[in-house]
Amino acid sequence: MDARVISPAVSSSTVLVRPSFFRRQEMLMMRSIITLPSSSKWKPHFDGGTRAKISRKGARTALLVISSSSASSTEAQIGGDILEIADIRDGCRKWLWKGQYSINYFVSGPSSAPPPYAKPPPVLLLVHGFGASIPHWRRNIPTLSEKFTVYAIDLLGFGASDKPAGFTYTMEDWAQLILDFLDEIVQQPAVLVGNSVGSLACVIAASAPEYRRSTDMVCGLVLLNCAGGMNSKAIVDDWRIKLLLPLLWFFDFLLKQRGIASVIFERVKQRDNLKDILLSVYGNKASVDDELVEIIREPANDEGALDAFISIVTGPPGPNPVQLMPTVSMPVLVLWGDQDPFTPLDGPVGKYFSALPSNAPNVSLSILPGVGHCPHDDRPDLVHEKLLPWLDCIFSF
Repeated sequence: MDARVISPAVSSSTVLVRPSFFRRQEMLMMRSIITLPSSSKWKPHFDGGTRAKISRKGARTALLVISSSSASSTEAQIGGDILEIADIRDGCRKWLWKGQYSINYFVSGPSSAPPPYAKPPPVLLLVHGFGASIPHWRRNIPTLSEKFTVYAIDLLGFGASDKPAGFTYTMEDWAQLILDFLDEIVQQPAVLVGNSVGSLACVIAASAPEYRRSTDMVCGLVLLNCAGGMNSKAIVDDWRIKLLLPLLWFFDFLLKQRGIASVIFERVKQRDNLKDILLSVYGNKASVDDELVEIIREPANDEGALDAFISIVTGPPGPNPVQLMPTVSMPVLVLWGDQDPFTPLDGPVGKYFSALPSNAPNVSLSILPGVGHCPHDDRPDLVHEKLLPWLDCIFSF
């Protein structure tokens, strides 16, 4: 999002006059469309005898999306492997949640089955942020699945999961979905890895009193630029939000008029607007390419996507992580991009998490320089550098 955009849902043609002072504040208004790029290679997928295709950097296979002219510069900045979009789509499975909602998920693991006497690989569950989906983790799944069984899920309302008409989306529902998925599909303790609102859903799943059973299923949390709520109205302690709160409520009113909401949503889905938004939240601009824009844009064309957008942006923000984190006793790794315009380090949520390790011995924190709101996709190399040793400690490798 840039100075022309009041939120990810308001384009440069919006009839509002704003001084340059509001440029950064406008980015804080609505955390929408956060997301995904391209890179170089990917590792095998193993699950129950099923394997996905393998493509290796520098090998003869041609599953790489990057052009030869840009590959070297992009690899130098982000490194690592990449899981192809076609492989994700081919490998995805469906799970029926509550007997009525189809939930899309992907699973990948070590390339060979463990010996019969060995323990199964530890499990990670990846939970995307608002506007994103499973492909947001395509830079991470290959590296993580070398040692771990990695699940990635499309939350209800996103990606290839159902977007039911008239559904009222809440953070608590997403937390319940995560726990039910662990119970019914994963069926063993997992580390939850979330970005933005996905992080918050993981915190709720691990901490809320009504979800105490999670202590048996969640053995760790990794929070990547955790959101303060489902939408920006949650962060009322931030002076920037206080300043813009009347405008946020007016924007909510406009979105509740379906005709107006439809026009706004159509504008937001335009490729140029999406690219501007993505460029504003990524520190590594090389990650924002045309393929990324299309990955974000495609689910937004699904039936029910407009209803999901309206419900999430105008709905209650949900629980605040500041109140929830003191109840979390399991190991927690917090990774924070210092160039995040949505949950900046100098905002109330950023300040809280920055100070948390000094008060909570179970919490580790790493600030990632030059990284935006989606560290795992923006600079996966930096994330893996911190994440992998922490996971080794958790699982005692």
